Amino acid sequence: MDKIQSLREHLLYLLDGGGAHIDFESVVKDFHVDAVNQKIDGLPYTAWAVVEHMRIAQSDILEFSRSADHVSPKWPEGYWPASDESVDAEGWNKSVESFRSNLKEMKDLVADPSVDLFAQIPYGTGQTVLREALLVADHNAYHLGVLVTMKRLLETKKQT
Repeated sequence: MDKIQSLREHLLYLLDGGGAHIDFESVVKDFHVDAVNQKIDGLPYTAWAVVEHMRIAQSDILEFSRSADHVSPKWPEGYWPASDESVDAEGWNKSVESFRSNLKEMKDLVADPSVDLFAQIPYGTGQTVLREALLVADHNAYHLGVLVTMKRLLETKKQT
């Protein structure tokens, strides 16, 4: 196997939550919909807001990686839902499905042998698809850790 293909496989593994990371499916599979809008003392967001933030950021990075026409949301407010916004089961499922779809598309981009992982994105400021894929993996890993902690706190709160 050549080194570039090996790198692609390592990136795909990382995007899937491999190694020391937890994967998205393990976190959301049993996240109770009745808990996704609950506030936790000391945190400015709900579990749904974190998933929605992850979805928005991942979509932005993906679209930037693919299109010069993409316009990123305004930072930081465009990357988070309003603090008083909540969703029902359908809204939660829509955020989760959209996240999954965008993750698959990012993985497809990384896996595509016609994509030069090291080439600078022509309309960027030095970014490469490699850098953007690592950014997605890093950002997702960080927020999945937040969600795991939130889930534990919400379960503890439910028991008391």
